Amino acid sequence: MATIYDFTAKTLQGKDVSLSDYRGHPMLIVNTASKCGFTPQYEGLEALYKAHRDQGLVVLGFPCNQFGAQEPGSADEIGAFCQANYGVSFPMFAKIEVNGAGAHPLYDFLKSEKAGVLGTRNIKWNFTKFLVDRGGKVVGRFAPATKPKDIEQAIAKVL
Repeated sequence: MATIYDFTAKTLQGKDVSLSDYRGHPMLIVNTASKCGFTPQYEGLEALYKAHRDQGLVVLGFPCNQFGAQEPGSADEIGAFCQANYGVSFPMFAKIEVNGAGAHPLYDFLKSEKAGVLGTRNIKWNFTKFLVDRGGKVVGRFAPATKPKDIEQAIAKVL
């Protein structure tokens, strides 16, 4: 049976990173987009990361262009946008798909571990958030409209 630590993803710089590198750390995993109405959530995600990284929290951003083609840029463009507009310092990964036949295996795993509203599996839009505890268990799934500050209590429980 797979665990969160069995997956690898490429960073925006093209480096393979194993999620086992984050073993023992709570993780907030988010599919992101630069041209979405929820894009300002980068600011809240960065604030959460800065506030709790010393306690071990890592925020992992996964750009995705599946929803309204709202992440059209290259890896360099995505990285530059996130840095220039929101000062993003948490790890950002290469663009992936989160639904369908081309979905990244990590997202297939996340969706199987924590279903959405009424048991739905598919990601509905950009900025769906998954919270993983220090033991690697997916303990929360939060809708795109849920602001990062509104999940701070859930994060506190896994710190």
